[in-house]
Amino acid sequence: MTDAALDLFAIDAGSTEPPYRQLHDGVLRAISDGRLTPGAKLPTVRGLAAHLGLAANTIASAYRALEADGVVEGRGRAGTFVSLGDDPVDAAARKAALEAVERLRSLGVTGERAERLLTETVRGRIV
Repeated sequence: MTDAALDLFAIDAGSTEPPYRQLHDGVLRAISDGRLTPGAKLPTVRGLAAHLGLAANTIASAYRALEADGVVEGRGRAGTFVSLGDDPVDAAARKAALEAVERLRSLGVTGERAERLLTETVRGRIV
C-alpha cells in the first residue's frame, strides 16, 4: 500500500472518540465517498499501527468491528479487503473485474487505456 493510501487513515489524538472508533468510522467514510472501493485492500494491521503510532490490537479491533458489520472481509494471509457486496452476482462480477484489472496491469496496461479496452469489451459483448 502506498503512502497516499495510508494517508486515508488518520487519528485525531485530541478527539473524545477512541482511536479504534475513529479508524472504523474513517473506513466507512472512505467507502462512502469512493476513496475506498469494493475489493480494495486495507493496510496490514502492523503497517497501519506503525503508520498511526497505535497498538496493533487497536487496529485489529477496528478491523474486527468492520468485519462484523460486513464492511470488510478477512482473507487470511492475503489480507483484509473492502467487501465485494451482499449480492452474490455483484460480488462475483466485482471479483471478475478486479481480476481483469490485475491481468491488464500485469501486461503493462493502466489508466485510460485499460478503461477504454474494458468499456469497448463490455459494449461489444454484453447486451
